[in-house]
Amino acid sequence: MDTTPTTIVIFGASGDLTARKLIPSLYRMDRKGRLAESIRIIGVARSPFDDASFRLKMADAVKSFSPNDWNEEAWSKFAPRISYARGDASIDGGLNNLQSQLKTIEQDKLGNRLYYLSVAPQLYPDITKNLGKLGMASSADDAASNPGWRRIIIEKPFGHDLASAKSLNKVIRSHFHEDQIYRIDHYLGKETVQNLLVFRFANTLFEPLWNSNYIDHVQITVAETVSIGNRADYYDNAGILRDMFQNHLLQLLCLIAMEAPAKYAADPLRNEKTKVLDAIPVFSVEEARQRIATGRYNGYLNEKSVKPNSQTPTFAAIELAIDNWRWRGVPFYLRSGKGLALRSSEVVIQFRCPPHLMFPIPPGSSIQCNRLAICVQPDEGIHLNFITKEPDRDGTVLMPSDMEFHYRNAFANVKIPEAYERLLQDALNGDASLFMRSDEIERSWEVIEPFLFATEDSKAIAPEEYAVGSMGTKGADELLARQGRNWISMGLEKKTS
Repeated sequence: MDTTPTTIVIFGASGDLTARKLIPSLYRMDRKGRLAESIRIIGVARSPFDDASFRLKMADAVKSFSPNDWNEEAWSKFAPRISYARGDASIDGGLNNLQSQLKTIEQDKLGNRLYYLSVAPQLYPDITKNLGKLGMASSADDAASNPGWRRIIIEKPFGHDLASAKSLNKVIRSHFHEDQIYRIDHYLGKETVQNLLVFRFANTLFEPLWNSNYIDHVQITVAETVSIGNRADYYDNAGILRDMFQNHLLQLLCLIAMEAPAKYAADPLRNEKTKVLDAIPVFSVEEARQRIATGRYNGYLNEKSVKPNSQTPTFAAIELAIDNWRWRGVPFYLRSGKGLALRSSEVVIQFRCPPHLMFPIPPGSSIQCNRLAICVQPDEGIHLNFITKEPDRDGTVLMPSDMEFHYRNAFANVKIPEAYERLLQDALNGDASLFMRSDEIERSWEVIEPFLFATEDSKAIAPEEYAVGSMGTKGADELLARQGRNWISMGLEKKTS
């Protein structure tokens, strides 16, 4: 058993992410026996906590955000792992208390550290610089005095645009090597997102059909019922394109469109995703303007802290292409928004219709061509829609039917883990497969930036208003309708059928 002292240092420990996700995830990992005995957790923030008061706050957080997992005895075992080091990590001298605690834990022995930046993005450079200046970023390759590993997890948003993403990469890489940097997108930690790779590359059934010869188009939807809530300070400056498209939706697109890597490892996997991004044409601003529809839910301007003249979209739909052998000519439609009819993340593969249909179709009607829906949340599963003959009817009457797989049924006794559990475990294990590399980040910004300019320049059209509880704007419907297509939402169909 590895007894090397390992410390998870959470900067911004008094914030929402730590309470909602990080500490509950680490607590569940401990309950499952997946957190080594040698691991300790130090929270760092400016708030005036001590160890006892911080542990009490975290206990309340687990009770609130993971109530079904709460167990007094299990918490009593886990809580002593947690301590608190008050300080401002972005200023000189702000890490003194942390350094003192690390020295006590490591006692001049080999020690590993996982730094987690759960702070406002503007603090990333200063905290990284301070860690580097104090020699706290040194890894086994360049720190003979203490050769334990050092890794750093950085939350999104990673930059505000391409220039800021490049600048941030430059700052971080001046103190950490690329293989020490874990840029997190929690969507990649979801079991169903990971299952996309298994579905595609552990089964031979669909792979021969996974190309432009058989697929008409692909739709990727991430819909949320919630409004922006109290996030206006961030959201009104970011908008839906930065918040969802540059990261979550493009990552889903990559997993759907990528080629099979030679092996399941970080670099081969990320190489294939980057190849997909490289094959997406970077449109001019005018071209992007023709391939986007934006919207804003009714009442957005009345939300607390939203600027009165805000033009920030809360909904967008865009059309992308992948200019390679497999996908040339297949449009990829991406949409996401807040205040929509349902909470659903899904990928729909719309197959082409048979080139010739020998069965008679009544005048004015058509058949529904085969489609495959991969539901990421909340009803995790796979739906295959195909055509069957309706029994006991006069003549041949065709009707669509579904073949379904649901995680909740197939694994009834297994609770699907929180995405952060998987990602924290991978970071501790040094597996960067589900984290983004610098070239991946920068290329994502290159792809999305023309759409940002198209919605923010002087020629930008104001976002179209849409009703809360709808599925977005008429403009999004028209984006597909002009090519004879329409949006498909299997989740909505299930809800309303």
